[in-house]
Amino acid sequence: MTKPTPKDNEIQLSTKRYIVSKTDPKGIIEYGNDYFVEISGYTEAELIGKPHSIVRHPDMPKVVFKMMWDRINRAKNIMAVVKNMAKDGSYYWVITEFEPRVDPISNDIISHTAFRKAAPKKAVEVMEPIYQKLLEIEKDGGVEASEKYLRGFLEEKRTTYDEFVDELVGNTGLFKIFFKTMKKMFS
Repeated sequence: MTKPTPKDNEIQLSTKRYIVSKTDPKGIIEYGNDYFVEISGYTEAELIGKPHSIVRHPDMPKVVFKMMWDRINRAKNIMAVVKNMAKDGSYYWVITEFEPRVDPISNDIISHTAFRKAAPKKAVEVMEPIYQKLLEIEKDGGVEASEKYLRGFLEEKRTTYDEFVDELVGNTGLFKIFFKTMKKMFS
């Protein structure tokens, strides 16, 4: 019998705690709360000044990050189901939402704050095969091909990405209040 490796280990996130990180406009980490440091397995010094992609799991399709960056760089919010990777190779699933900060004088984006909490099991079960399909498409056809597939997938379901994710994660009631509260606390 083979011993499980860290890459086979899922970190179970607390439903009562949240992960917060702040980056500059290019995605360089400027701040991470204690829970982010704990879950990622990196020290605060190892995180600060590094690209946020330091926690990007290879199971995540590039098109998801392209979509997120397209949105947040226009100061628009997006919620996504994301698989992240800790320093030791273990992984954790989160629902992430962003709050771009815009300079009131220049109208330029000056930072992005990401708020994350444990992803519901149902959301992970739905997203994993979609992400696997997108990765396969990216391998052969690149990000543009996976973006076309994702558009077609959503059109077939007669929904938008935002509506799909909102329904999937139950973005109502307490869930919605959580993200609003986090944004007020860190504004």
